[in-house]
Amino acid sequence: MFHKRKFTPTNPQKYVGDVTNIIMRSSWETRFAHWCDKNPSIVKWNSEETVVPYRCPTDDKIHRYFIDFKITLADGRTYLIEIKPLKQLSQPEFPGKRTKKYLTESFYFIKNQAKWKAAEQFAKDRGWGFKIITEKELGL
Repeated sequence: MFHKRKFTPTNPQKYVGDVTNIIMRSSWETRFAHWCDKNPSIVKWNSEETVVPYRCPTDDKIHRYFIDFKITLADGRTYLIEIKPLKQLSQPEFPGKRTKKYLTESFYFIKNQAKWKAAEQFAKDRGWGFKIITEKELGL
């Protein structure tokens, strides 16, 4: 799933930000960017241009969360969008002992929950929505 590449939109006038430096960090993000670029219902979009501060419970420090996408629809609604694998939306299942894999997955689950809570509040404060899109919504 991971691949870092530049994305060049076919409708650059819809992109809000530096259209010459749109970086995709996964094939799923690239798929979503293509959808944003070509969808006539999306009038504006960007990738990793919206930054949300959040406090991470693993170190109790403030961090910056770069939201995957911000989209604005033709009807004026705006959404912050995070692209994540479905399995990362649930707490990892305890395998019976504290393996390195389990600890790593737990760490990211806790961190992501803090990010998403902050993003949801950030969006709500502005009258926007926040959605997490998985491979299921991407049709993968």
